[in-house]
Amino acid sequence: MSWRGKRKDEDVRAASDDESESHAPAKKVAKPAESSDESDDIVVCNISKNRRVSVRNWNGKIWIDIREFYVKDGKTLPGKKGISLSVDQWNTLRNHADGIDKALADLS
Repeated sequence: MSWRGKRKDEDVRAASDDESESHAPAKKVAKPAESSDESDDIVVCNISKNRRVSVRNWNGKIWIDIREFYVKDGKTLPGKKGISLSVDQWNTLRNHADGIDKALADLS
């Protein structure tokens, strides 16, 4: 009989069954949602119904946030789709605005 015999497999299964009963997975605790009234967001403009540009102070840094939002339980919440630019990144993008406008004109 090989070393992978039936007896060893049964012992492993029995041990794993014992572990699953004694070690229940930790329950996930939902973080309290920060209401939009408490945040330091300054909404600069609404690009469309669900997209907006805002300037926020997060973790002690200033970010320019271009993001989609969704409504859940009557609250407007930020979605995953979007980008947060640091002030340096924003300045770089702003400095290239003329080149972006020219590329748009060339493609139109």
